[in-house]
Amino acid sequence: MIPEDRLEQILQRYQYLEAAMADGAGGDIARLAKEYSDLRPVIEQIEAYRQLLRDLAEAEEMLDDPDMRSLAQEEIPMLKAALPEAERNLQLALLPKDEADGRAAILEIRPGTGGDEAALFAGDLYRMYSRYAEARGWKVEVIEEQFTELGGLKELVARINGDGVFARLKYESGVHRVQRVPVTESGGRIHTSAATVAVLPEAEDVDIRIDANDLRIDTMRSSGAGGQHVNTTDSAVRITHLPTGLVVTSSEKSQHRNREIAMQVLKTRLFDLERQRIDSERSADRASQVGSGDRSERIRTYNFPQGRMSDHRINLTLYKLEQIMGGDLEEIIDALTSDHQARMMAEMGQ
Repeated sequence: MIPEDRLEQILQRYQYLEAAMADGAGGDIARLAKEYSDLRPVIEQIEAYRQLLRDLAEAEEMLDDPDMRSLAQEEIPMLKAALPEAERNLQLALLPKDEADGRAAILEIRPGTGGDEAALFAGDLYRMYSRYAEARGWKVEVIEEQFTELGGLKELVARINGDGVFARLKYESGVHRVQRVPVTESGGRIHTSAATVAVLPEAEDVDIRIDANDLRIDTMRSSGAGGQHVNTTDSAVRITHLPTGLVVTSSEKSQHRNREIAMQVLKTRLFDLERQRIDSERSADRASQVGSGDRSERIRTYNFPQGRMSDHRINLTLYKLEQIMGGDLEEIIDALTSDHQARMMAEMGQ
């Protein structure tokens, strides 16, 4: 049972925000409006839950009325059956929100162990995420990409913008392992390779302040492919954040745009480091957790001979690898989200 005093506190806060915005008082209207908007789904669940309790109480009172007893006896079992789902929906709405869930994300993919095959698999992962993004109506903007001679990815950095991008992709960070016969293998033997995926919530200007003295900015000649690009002026930008050693590059044709992009990626990586530090302090007593963002954790295996995908964090196995590599990730992401919510509810109940 959810404590009634907690629900009342939330309702009072919602009413205060409503009144403050109507009066144009309370300071930062934009901040109040955001909090009000965030609370609205919670209020809707509270109202639905309370209405169900009222309906149940009224139906039980009707048992004392001979004319209404038959109707009450029909309604009471249905109302009681609906109560657990209403309570669960309310508990989910009350879970602490990750403030970054609604943000765009920076996707980084790099090959791990496995040489050329790992780089080819990294390219496959990027295509998988690109197709998933396309299906959800998100926009993908490549910031940096480097290829191997066989067409695999040495490195991929992309920005994905859309509704709830980070909320859907944040559980993808970690080591992705592939088991298949490489195109470079003539003997038909199955090899195991890996690629690393990192999904970072895009930083906003208010999140990170960078001292210009902490930066070293280098410009590099863009590596054109001949023809009209031969005489291209220096445009690629590399920014080094001296305190952390983080290095970010961007190589579009516009040097001004490159600097802007590289600074945004740098802020995002610094923001991610700060989020990881805070999360580590909060969860020092529960190191194993879905969505912890540990880049070294092997999270998933893609077995091509068996057409199988296994997510090791939640013991989920699906035999639809072709569809998954084609961008059908909804079932996996829904399962990871539900598992994370269940863990949070369990912790709140302790």
